Amino acid sequence: MNSQITTTSSHTKQLVTMALMTAVLCILAPLSIPIPVSPVPISLTNLVLYIGIYILGTHRLLGSYIVYLLLGICGLPVFSGFSGGLGKLAGPTGGYLAGFLFLILISGFFMSRSEGRFRLALQAFGLILGSAAMYLFGTMWLCFQMHLSFVDGLFVGVIPYLPGDTVKIVLALIVGPLLQKRLARFLIQQ
Repeated sequence: MNSQITTTSSHTKQLVTMALMTAVLCILAPLSIPIPVSPVPISLTNLVLYIGIYILGTHRLLGSYIVYLLLGICGLPVFSGFSGGLGKLAGPTGGYLAGFLFLILISGFFMSRSEGRFRLALQAFGLILGSAAMYLFGTMWLCFQMHLSFVDGLFVGVIPYLPGDTVKIVLALIVGPLLQKRLARFLIQQ
């Protein structure tokens, strides 16, 4: 009986953590800075997801992000610029919202296999490769929507964001393991 209570408590804590991550996405993702050279604003969505990989792992973060997407599709203003609705996914930035799924899956794959001497390098590689996949998917959709060549799409939807995303990745590599350690204690405590 005691192990059943412990298991239920653990599942409850995991669900609460997932819900909190969804809430953090809903609060921080709409905060964005439009830039004049692109319809894609600078947002904190990828930073939340980078850190979320550490906290929740792949599957739970994927679940949290899908709930976030569904809330936005239903019309809640949780996407960049406090927008929502299916039109946002169909618009020029929709490919990046879908591309975040690839970021989670790829980054999570490398996070779950990062151990030993090369742990930090594998984590950094996973975040970079996941970001590259997100950018590829997002840029292809942006090019389709705006009738741009792929090179023009890179200059509109990728190049302006690389310095900021580099800072976000470094920040996640520093903060992520600390939060992971703290929250692991919370999730394990009886």
